[in-house]
Amino acid sequence: MSTGKEQLEVEDDLVESDDDGTEAPVLEVAKTNLSKRRTIDNLLEERRLQKQLADYDFDL
Repeated sequence: MSTGKEQLEVEDDLVESDDDGTEAPVLEVAKTNLSKRRTIDNLLEERRLQKQLADYDFDL
């Protein structure tokens, strides 16, 4: 147990930097995932429209 009078040693060597390289890959993954999602959404919409067109009864 601590009595509160002990001096704690603090290391000042740890300095946070903004360019640690962790944010850029996260943004890149998010952009890639969004791009893939948009592509999938477009393909699903095209498939849905093709099905509606095939189901539509019309004479040429």
